[in-house]
Amino acid sequence: MNRKQKKVLIRILSTVILLIVFNFLPAEGVLSFCLYLVPYGIISYDILLKAGKGIRNGQVFDENFLMAVATVGAICLGDYREGVAVMLFYQIGELFQSYAVGRSRKSISELMDIRPDYANVEEDGELKRVDPDEVPIGTVIVVQPGEKIPIDGIIEEGEALLNTSALTGESLPREAHPQDEVISGCINMSGVLKIRTTKEFGESTVSKILDLVENSSSRKSRSENFISRFARYYTPAVCYGALALAVLPPLVRMTALGLAPQWGSWIYRALTFLVISCPCALVISIPLSFFAGIGGAGNAGVLVKGSNYLETLAQTKYVVFDKTGTLTRGVFEVVGVHHNAMEEERLLEYAALAESYSSHPISRSLKKAYGKQIDQERVTGVKEISGNGVTALVDQIPVAVGNAKLMRQLGIVFVPCSQVGTIVHVAVNGAYAGHILIADVVKEHSAQAISELRKAGISKTVMLTGDADRVALKVAEELSVDEVYSELLPADKVAKVEELLSRCRGREKLAFVGDGINDAPVLSRADIGIAMGALGSDAAIEAADVVLMDDDPQKIVKAIRIARKCLRIVYENIYFAIGVKILCLLLGALGIANMWLAIFADVGVMVIAALNAIRALFVKNL
Repeated sequence: MNRKQKKVLIRILSTVILLIVFNFLPAEGVLSFCLYLVPYGIISYDILLKAGKGIRNGQVFDENFLMAVATVGAICLGDYREGVAVMLFYQIGELFQSYAVGRSRKSISELMDIRPDYANVEEDGELKRVDPDEVPIGTVIVVQPGEKIPIDGIIEEGEALLNTSALTGESLPREAHPQDEVISGCINMSGVLKIRTTKEFGESTVSKILDLVENSSSRKSRSENFISRFARYYTPAVCYGALALAVLPPLVRMTALGLAPQWGSWIYRALTFLVISCPCALVISIPLSFFAGIGGAGNAGVLVKGSNYLETLAQTKYVVFDKTGTLTRGVFEVVGVHHNAMEEERLLEYAALAESYSSHPISRSLKKAYGKQIDQERVTGVKEISGNGVTALVDQIPVAVGNAKLMRQLGIVFVPCSQVGTIVHVAVNGAYAGHILIADVVKEHSAQAISELRKAGISKTVMLTGDADRVALKVAEELSVDEVYSELLPADKVAKVEELLSRCRGREKLAFVGDGINDAPVLSRADIGIAMGALGSDAAIEAADVVLMDDDPQKIVKAIRIARKCLRIVYENIYFAIGVKILCLLLGALGIANMWLAIFADVGVMVIAALNAIRALFVKNL
């Protein structure tokens, strides 16, 4: 709880204590009025100030103005307790809303707590970290293993494997050699690189992607807050209605009927009308419903950045997915051993030992599949053939592990593989021993998530990826995705989402789910952007409206169901509160409703609506 929230909490507790004490005092008349002005001033001074500023700036009719007029009206009628209590309940609702928003923002900021971008420049034999904006074209920067390439350039010295999945969606790292052009945003997985920059930071790939995010954000649809829309019409209507009720009937009685105007009676009705009209049930229960939904979603591992995103999520009919890291794990695993002339375990042992000195992701996959301690003393004579594979002596037996080029180079007849993935051929003692299939594995719950989305009423699922066509088609077929588009660059994905958005009818919304830097522009352009938070990039999380904490695609279904339940509760409260208000307003205008009915229409309806709103917290059975 921050300082501002603690201050409001102290005001609330002080007001409650004073109300309890004053309730037992025998004070009446002016003394009672003066006493109750103290708790009223404590709990309402900020609302009164906001209402005053609104009047000064020409924005008179908002919830602050109506709260001020209604509570001042109640105090003028002599209902001091009710006037203070109404403002007290309002402040409690505001505190809850502020706390919920703060928790959501804090969770997201913690999730994005990563090191800032920098560039290493060598000066006097030492590396100095500088702001990428300060690096001119032609500067040689140094990128160490594990660091991001901050600026586009050409490699002057060094070789390394670059993880480009965040930019291109491709799960296979690519080799980088001297004179190769590299782009910002790639992660150096091995080896020290010296890169001569060819662009300024503002013109680099990452900067352009962030520009795309900003441009997309300016066109992104956002639902207006319901209370603001409602107050825009409701507040002036009830204020003018109360004024008319106080003035017109007495004038008609005096001028047309020649009767006594009875100003006091009609002013009393008008003030009662204002007390009844106070929108506490809506002002408190609607934000409370949304933030209870946000809290429930947070407990379920889904971070929602604002209440308006819940409303949009509830209307989602199209769900568009990125592939790598979203529907698939984004890591290499051994998925099969084929045409082997020896036991699978023995073949994996030879392959893992031969690759034991390599840090390549494929080598790590082989060692992981082998699953035992690697004894490198068994391995000698290791030769790495760039772009082809390795040869080595394992227990003094010649072993070759690599691609089809290596097999041809060694004159070994091999069996091609028709399946999709990275094929690692193995030859032992000069004879073909089989091949190992390594592929990016589909997440455990991806297929179930697609199926449950259909059951939840999603009309179409689409997959967009920068991966090769045959890989994309295989994954789409395995998951039963309705449509698939492959080999797309970030700008192509934005264009495709624009096309899909044009298919949406009426209030139908489109959600995009992604995790890479390349997904950030699409996440911003979609009606609702959903990012994989556990492994997702900081740019994707920043651009997204919803963040899945554990990267489980099934949480998308959960998030949609939570949003729909929340919106259903919101509409229940709206219909209930407005229905009771209209009935009580009519009774108040006719002089039938007394102050007790006014307080029920205000505080009673608010309590009932707030209790209903809290149901949005409970999401276990969704």
